[in-house]
Amino acid sequence: MSKVMIVTGASRGIGAATAKLAASKGFAVCVNYKSHTQEAQAVVEEIQSNGGIAIAVKADVTIVSEVNRLFTETVKAFGGLHALVNNAGILETQMRLEDMSSERIERIYNANVFSPILCIQAAIKIMSTRYQGSGGSIVNVSSVASRLGSPREYVDYAASKGAIDTLTIGLAKELAIDGIRVNAVRPGCIDTDIHASSGEPNRIERVKHLVPMQRGGTAAEVASAIVWLASDESSYTSASFIEVAGGN
Repeated sequence: MSKVMIVTGASRGIGAATAKLAASKGFAVCVNYKSHTQEAQAVVEEIQSNGGIAIAVKADVTIVSEVNRLFTETVKAFGGLHALVNNAGILETQMRLEDMSSERIERIYNANVFSPILCIQAAIKIMSTRYQGSGGSIVNVSSVASRLGSPREYVDYAASKGAIDTLTIGLAKELAIDGIRVNAVRPGCIDTDIHASSGEPNRIERVKHLVPMQRGGTAAEVASAIVWLASDESSYTSASFIEVAGGN
């Protein structure tokens, strides 16, 4: 039987690359998405055409009932759960903190902090040996913004990823006894659609000279780190962070 992985926000970018790579490594993958139905189905079809196993489940992971349905449908389809990748997240237009509306900040924290917590709660109740599960792995997608702060661009996003870092460390220690490892990946300037959300789709070209490697990264490079942390190859790794940021 294949090990089972849920990847949130997996219709595009890092999430899609992660789902495809995980499937190629033998995981049965649930491709979660909120609104990009055609893109999510394309990811599933590509996985299946390459001999992999995948389903797509539409669910807004900021809503408790939809999170519960996501996990229920995954277990019903595949018979269990062994890995959760908390990839879903948002970025909004670049501006200074004092110009940000409270509604914007609430959206950022709902998507980037609240939703991973909801998904982790659901995953624990399936994977934890405390609940007769067989253990598993949780990988959170953070950002080097948690260290760098993103001044004059999106301090709110950076702060939300700082919360993810703290969550990763605390849960790794809390869940180790339950057979669950918790780690995170911190991407840097990665070539995905998320930069368009900040109002600057060509941001990588502007800032790549600030990266020691002098280029942006790819979604596939981030996916490699995520899938390694989710796999048994990292069986003695928990409370750890992999930086995929070109040296930043």
